Amino acid sequence: MSAAEVLAEFKKLPPGERKQVAETIVLEDESWIPESFRQGMADIEAGRVVDLNVALSETPPGVS
Repeated sequence: MSAAEVLAEFKKLPPGERKQVAETIVLEDESWIPESFRQGMADIEAGRVVDLNVALSETPPGVS
């Protein structure tokens, strides 16, 4: 099935089913999300972050 055929079938669905299909694609298929963004989210979840105000105003540890 071509992309055009898939889109044509998608447009025939009732709004509730279209929403379900769209949500499934967004939640299940991460290919459209840049790897750098996914790595940033993993860093946040792991606590590997620093407050922006601290980063801009304080000298990092180990730097004289």
